[in-house]
Amino acid sequence: MLSAVRGLSSGTSARMLATLILTLLCIHPGRGQTCTEGFAYDRRARQCIDVDECRTVPDACRGDMRCVNQNGGYLCIPRGLYNQPYRPETPDLPDPPYRETPAGFPDSFRPPPPGPVEPSYPIVRSTAPCILGYSLAEDGTCNDIDECETNTHQCNPTQVCINTAGGYTCSCVEGYWLVAGQCQDIDECRYGYCQQLCANVPGSYSCSCNPGFLLNPDRRTCQDVDECEDEPCTHGCFNTYGSFMCNCDEGFELAADGTSCIDLDECGFSEFLCQHRCINTPGSFSCVCPPGYYVYEDGRSCEDSNECDTGNNTCTTAQVCFNFQGGYTCLDPLQCERPYIELSDNQCMCSAENPACRDKPFTILYRHMDLSSGRSVPADIFQMQATTRYPGAFYIFQIKSGNEGREFYMRQTSNVSATLVLSRPIKGPKEVVLDLEMVTVNNVINFRGSSIIRLTVFVSEHPF
Repeated sequence: MLSAVRGLSSGTSARMLATLILTLLCIHPGRGQTCTEGFAYDRRARQCIDVDECRTVPDACRGDMRCVNQNGGYLCIPRGLYNQPYRPETPDLPDPPYRETPAGFPDSFRPPPPGPVEPSYPIVRSTAPCILGYSLAEDGTCNDIDECETNTHQCNPTQVCINTAGGYTCSCVEGYWLVAGQCQDIDECRYGYCQQLCANVPGSYSCSCNPGFLLNPDRRTCQDVDECEDEPCTHGCFNTYGSFMCNCDEGFELAADGTSCIDLDECGFSEFLCQHRCINTPGSFSCVCPPGYYVYEDGRSCEDSNECDTGNNTCTTAQVCFNFQGGYTCLDPLQCERPYIELSDNQCMCSAENPACRDKPFTILYRHMDLSSGRSVPADIFQMQATTRYPGAFYIFQIKSGNEGREFYMRQTSNVSATLVLSRPIKGPKEVVLDLEMVTVNNVINFRGSSIIRLTVFVSEHPF
């Protein structure tokens, strides 16, 4: 600590004495908090308070001088002129306007507010009519001298002069603080004055918000904007903190712009979505079936329409309606070609007594069946067997005609039966007529004869 004014003669004017001020620089250890000269950091108050040099500095004033503590310094006043010490109260430092301390900035980093940095002059007593800081008026009263107006103060150009009773004070305007005797701008953004975005300006600051937020009336905090109120989405909107999300109804997908919805082409996902054909519709799809079919309850597969049962056919009363997959046909009444005669509604017979029937099959039985196009192979599709058995006889089953493409073959399953097997897939629509022959051989009585099943196969156009 340095000593104050070494000594002054009693003849020195009071005003000259008042201008001799000693300031001290105090740096608080351990916390890194710097206070201006004549102030010390108080941990409990967390602010810079005035140092009473009259108590802490040994022999601050010598001789017949009385030490008078001032805000930020002290004065040495002749005891004969001393009236009473002037001890201005140290003003409390206000909290920053936005009390939320951001991460990374401890409370000790809050800047001190602007305050007096030059002492006010004490009231002294002299033989003059008025004390220091006052002037004698014509009416004999003492009026305060406004040092700020008369420009007789000692404030530097960066400071503001504030007149007081009998003296003046040098201070910094709001938004500035004293650093090394100069008023410097306080960077409020460093101390978290704004909730989101902050822009420092000389002597002040400006808060703003991120996209999706609005500045509250306090000009510091931000509130979320509910973008969904403006209906930015084509379908559904979900507000989020600082933004929003659009969603689409079933059957639609979000477009690249993030707000509109475009139809989802379900038919393009898979060719197996519908059994026959898929038609895309806005937000959905539908399956259609070819003529002769209807869409099943599952909405995707096709089921054959039985025109013969529903009556939706063109057959006459004399004809027989035969339904097959995807269509129907009208069968004319059976007419047996000579020398055959009609044995029943679907069978013709050639009598053994008739010489013209000697080398012909004994009977021809007419049968009809349907077959899906492209049916997987091998597949058993028809079975035939002998209805009359003779002692000592055996039977041979074969395809006599109609198998030019080699799509079928006969597999004998027993001595008296055989199965017609589909060996190659057949594509429709197509009509195949097969003569399936059963040859009866009896060597005991030296007999050989045959019977025919004339099988008409209607192959559908579609594989269902």
